[in-house]
Amino acid sequence: MFANFLIGLREGLEAALVVSILIAYLVKSDRRELIRFVWIGVAAAVSLSLAVGAALTFGSASMTDEVEEAFAGLMSILAVALVTWMIFWMARRARFLKGELQAQLDRAADAGAWALVLMAFVAVAREGLETALFIWSAVQANGGGPAPLSGAALGLATSVGLGWLIYRGALRLNLRTFFTWTGAALVVVAAGVLSYGVHDLQEAGLLPGANVMAFDVSGAVPESSWYGTLLKGVFNFSAETTWLQLVVWVAYLILTMTLFLWTVQGGKPPTAAPKNTMATAGNTP
Repeated sequence: MFANFLIGLREGLEAALVVSILIAYLVKSDRRELIRFVWIGVAAAVSLSLAVGAALTFGSASMTDEVEEAFAGLMSILAVALVTWMIFWMARRARFLKGELQAQLDRAADAGAWALVLMAFVAVAREGLETALFIWSAVQANGGGPAPLSGAALGLATSVGLGWLIYRGALRLNLRTFFTWTGAALVVVAAGVLSYGVHDLQEAGLLPGANVMAFDVSGAVPESSWYGTLLKGVFNFSAETTWLQLVVWVAYLILTMTLFLWTVQGGKPPTAAPKNTMATAGNTP
């Protein structure tokens, strides 16, 4: 549940910040009449994201077991690729996000109302589609059930609340620190989802080594226990792990985490302390 809460919180807050910046700029530039077009674009993007999530859920349910495992594995790998790109994109571009959005908003407003709708739609849909795909993959990795979806919904609701508080100026959030910590946590979550994807591809016969186990601790750490459920929910832990799963998990985690920490430090050694920058919807993240 925690992993899905984190996904919903992180992705939802990115979308909420985009909307907050757009609306705040329209208010400050005395173009309030255009705000409704932003909300039209946001509503369309949310609808598309929900439709994609539903299509993934109901579409996979009608597949044979082998095809479903292959599909789930490929979708998990795609989700990890998209989220990894998003983590690094935000690490590099967060400080310029406000200025870039405002410049795009000026061009869209000059081009017409529907250009503004399209801009808001694209900005939010990018986050929404990533969220739908990654949450679906994380839910599959955790065996389905209501708990993962509840965690994701709670994370999204929290992100909306935080976005509103930031827009109203009631909350000052250190966005660099927030995105650094959540980005690092998402790398760990993504490593587990990637390992799950490899497992599904092995079960589908697309990758070798399905019966070559690195360890089997199902007797000591049953996944039905509270601690097994906790490990699976937070780290996508599997009591029965193949060597290929383990190698992929370790390689992704070490390489991605090292590059991520290097990126957030601006290319400086990871021991350098990050600057303490406070941001609101009206200040550059």
